[in-house]
Amino acid sequence: MLHQLQPIADAADLTIPDAVRKRIGVVGAGAITRVAHLPAYRKAGLEILGVCDLDPDRAESVRAEFALPRTYTLDELLDDPAVEVVDVAVVPEAQPAIIRRALAAGKHVLAQKPLAVDSKIGAELVAEARAAGLSLVVNHQMRYGEGMAAARAMAAAGWIGEITAVTVDVDIETDFTAWDWLVTSPRLDLMYHSIHYLDTVRALLGDPSSVYCVGGRLPGQAVAGETRTLTTLTFDGDRRALIKVNHENHTGDQSATFRIDGSHGAIRGTIGLLYDYPHGRPDTVEVHSAVLPTDGWMPYPVTGRWIPDAFAGPMRALLLEIAGQGAAPTTAADGLRTLQLVETCYASIESGQVQRF
Repeated sequence: MLHQLQPIADAADLTIPDAVRKRIGVVGAGAITRVAHLPAYRKAGLEILGVCDLDPDRAESVRAEFALPRTYTLDELLDDPAVEVVDVAVVPEAQPAIIRRALAAGKHVLAQKPLAVDSKIGAELVAEARAAGLSLVVNHQMRYGEGMAAARAMAAAGWIGEITAVTVDVDIETDFTAWDWLVTSPRLDLMYHSIHYLDTVRALLGDPSSVYCVGGRLPGQAVAGETRTLTTLTFDGDRRALIKVNHENHTGDQSATFRIDGSHGAIRGTIGLLYDYPHGRPDTVEVHSAVLPTDGWMPYPVTGRWIPDAFAGPMRALLLEIAGQGAAPTTAADGLRTLQLVETCYASIESGQVQRF
């Protein structure tokens, strides 16, 4: 059995070959940079030339914590010929203008998800990167987490036959007040949380043919946007997906699970990060296969974590794309499709009807 697990481990590998490495400048010194981006890059051995932020003191704090060579202003970072890749980690509304400036400066770009808060702007960014001949990749890092990558590799290897259904069931308590800009956002779960699951479902099943989504809020909640969503997606044939998310579970029995059903088995597991965000725990993955076959449910040994480990994945994919080793799975054109799917979910909520995608 060990030799059969090796290709699965290879598919989840986040090692970055020396030959494809580029020098990186980071825009944004917020919490996600501190707990995810820079720890992942340090672990991967990437060269970070410096960081910039609207708050110079915050940039200096991050520089000192990670022993980076310097802080920049945005102008200085974009003017530095040594910076080959710009990692943008800012609030969504500010991201498109920075991406445009980075592309104009001849830099490859890793953008946060969502690519933009409007798919029209997202499509413009895709076109501008293509016209400039530069790589623009979206940081949809859930795809690269060891648990999800291993599960997807098992499915791709045919271990459970033809995929028939995907289910994501998340019932947690989330303190969105940790992000000031999220508190007043009229769009919340789908745009900034469940977008991860929509992207993961697309990675497994491709684009759906139709979407039905309902959303809700808890009376008296601190945030403006939806904190509960239920999304069903239909695909060609009899394939289906269900994404059920509740951020208002105050009873202490939190859970975050996924399941991939197939014609000859199933894969199930937990999303470890959500049990103790942002520290979390490794995902769990088990497979029940009539193809191998397994004797009941067989666990797969997951040791990596979504934060910070998975954050090396999108950067690795960007660097491989720059080196001509194939398009990144989460290239901007693909990230645009995920953003358009999010917008379709909101259209379904607003209309109360099934929407074609």
